[in-house]
Amino acid sequence: MPAVIRSFHPSDLPALYRICLLTGEVGGDASALYRDPDLLGHVYAGPYPIADPGLTFVVVDELGPVGYILGTADTARFEQWLERAWWPTLRERYPLREDPHDGTEDHVLVSRVHEWAAADEALLERFPAHMHIDLLPRAQGQGLGRRLVETLAQALRERGVPGLHLGVDNRNEGAIAFYLRTGFAEARRHEWGRTLTLDLA
Repeated sequence: MPAVIRSFHPSDLPALYRICLLTGEVGGDASALYRDPDLLGHVYAGPYPIADPGLTFVVVDELGPVGYILGTADTARFEQWLERAWWPTLRERYPLREDPHDGTEDHVLVSRVHEWAAADEALLERFPAHMHIDLLPRAQGQGLGRRLVETLAQALRERGVPGLHLGVDNRNEGAIAFYLRTGFAEARRHEWGRTLTLDLA
């Protein structure tokens, strides 16, 4: 069957974690980087459908979920929710650790769990929403990414959200090109990458 986009169902959560890991290294498989395969999902996938359940959409083909887009309409409120309801349990589960110098990066994500960098308040005035999107290779090149962005953008417009933003690694040139083709504009450059914005007005 052709791939379809539908709203998130709680049974999708393990697949979201798996897709997050398989696309977590500049769009490629990050499995070799993490001893704990759930860490990436805990940070970049899991909290969204729980905190803002109406803004997660899943791509499904005949073999199951192959991609998703997830986001929040209000980043500032989402970060408050993380501090109250998401990070405390994870901070107990994952105490801070040193770099083991073995090529793994669990310690990097654990440090983010303990010291999450808040979004820039000036950016949030016009672009309060933010999003993450990931597609497995077999779902790429079919226009599904654009359809996912359009689906989320419409859901945000229905809530009266004026704009959204995202961060993208400088090394992920394909993703940057995709976002620019999809209507995003470059707002800022950083050492790690770029902040892109989409006006929903």
